[in-house]
Amino acid sequence: MRTFERVPTGLDERAPGLALPAGAYTTLRTYAGTRVLRLDDHVRRLQESARLQGREAPLDAAVVRTAVAEALERTGHDESRLRLTWAPPRLFVAVEPFTPPAAALYRDGVRCVTVAVRRDNPHAKDTRFIDTAGLAYAALPAGVHEGLMVADDGTILEGLSSNFFAIAGGQLYTEEDRVLPGLTRSLVLEVAGLPRAPRGLRVDELPSADECFVTSASRGVLPVVAIDAVAIGAGAPGALTAAIRGRFDAAVAREAADVRA
Repeated sequence: MRTFERVPTGLDERAPGLALPAGAYTTLRTYAGTRVLRLDDHVRRLQESARLQGREAPLDAAVVRTAVAEALERTGHDESRLRLTWAPPRLFVAVEPFTPPAAALYRDGVRCVTVAVRRDNPHAKDTRFIDTAGLAYAALPAGVHEGLMVADDGTILEGLSSNFFAIAGGQLYTEEDRVLPGLTRSLVLEVAGLPRAPRGLRVDELPSADECFVTSASRGVLPVVAIDAVAIGAGAPGALTAAIRGRFDAAVAREAADVRA
């Protein structure tokens, strides 16, 4: 389990044509070099995604923690982004240097567009989707940060590599049943401090949205100011998103644990 195998790819879902072992994967980043957030939850998601692929097999959280610690020690980056790929019985740990998104993206917000892409199994984080997402990213218009997948009923599901939230009328809208159960998403729901709408926001409801944002391990909470041709709220990041981001960052500072411990 602790043998390291070279995976011939970077970790960016925006790059199409990746050569990856078939299996389940999860992506995470470090804080202060060797601290990671909720690693045991990442292990559980790897096991659940593998089970949904018909590859059910035990994965020892302690062994994963040791493998991650050794990979970080070998690579020695100031901060790292990691992809753990569970292709039973093999565990791959891929590491690359990580630079957080530019501060201007949080200050000004980002643009998104809807895309005609779906996951075959929305609850499984399957390596086969990485190539699909990479091709979709390559086709995004210039200046667009993320592609948002949409259900047949018009509900905005999630991003190609993120979860999606909207705030409208003081309620938090996010799809539950038809999306990946993102670990960053789970923490956002814990700290959001807003009543939860019982569904996700539909595309035709975007003009009524006050604020929108996407979440992922690499981005944290990133405000969205336009989707397709629709400006969100005032067309600038909103106060509620900023407050959620602040609470999220504070929770990360409390909870991120050193993998060497």
